[in-house]
Amino acid sequence: MRGFTLIELLVAIGVMALMAGLSWRGLDGMARTQSQVQQRSDGVLTLQAGLAQWAADLDAMVDLPAAPEPLTAQLPPMNWDGRGLRIIRRSTVAPGSELLVVAWAQRNVEGAGQWLRWQSRPLQTRAELQSAWDRAAQWAQNPGDEEKRDEVRISPLAQWQVFYFRSDAWTNPLSSDSAATTPEQATASALTLPAGVRLVLTLPPGQAISGTLTRDWVRPTVGGGKS
Repeated sequence: MRGFTLIELLVAIGVMALMAGLSWRGLDGMARTQSQVQQRSDGVLTLQAGLAQWAADLDAMVDLPAAPEPLTAQLPPMNWDGRGLRIIRRSTVAPGSELLVVAWAQRNVEGAGQWLRWQSRPLQTRAELQSAWDRAAQWAQNPGDEEKRDEVRISPLAQWQVFYFRSDAWTNPLSSDSAATTPEQATASALTLPAGVRLVLTLPPGQAISGTLTRDWVRPTVGGGKS
């Protein structure tokens, strides 16, 4: 019986090598696409978790005049200093008896902007609350290694802005309340929660979500038919 010639074998091997190369390129492309989709999906889920935590911190914010007696320090329940937002909130571990200080800020980490969150340990005394409040301010401005140990990276972030809803308008938190005409009224206004908080995030290109993202939070106890 007649067998294959050397030329026929070489042609068959060449065709098989070509098909193997095309198959490998297809599989490599599918693997790369799957990896990119997974990265974008992880980025979206991480950002969603960060926004959910942002809302949870604001929902759990306390009004200190109504807090337990040992914790009735003259501190605002929320403060924006242009670099970071500090919040005094209830602890979910022991509701009603312990408080937490949390802070949000944007800072360059390893050459890229990051949205960060910081949280204190549960607080039970006025001195602990004041100390945690000061540490949160230090963390937002110029953190040391000790403050950085309590921070969590949320999402890449190029820029962010915070606005308060006061006197039926969105205003800069650093501006004084137009309704306050005396120093006493200004102090009382600083200790009063705004009716809402607007978060504006500028997300860098190349991420799962890029561009400007706006998130509004309304204080649950606000009434009067406002939306």
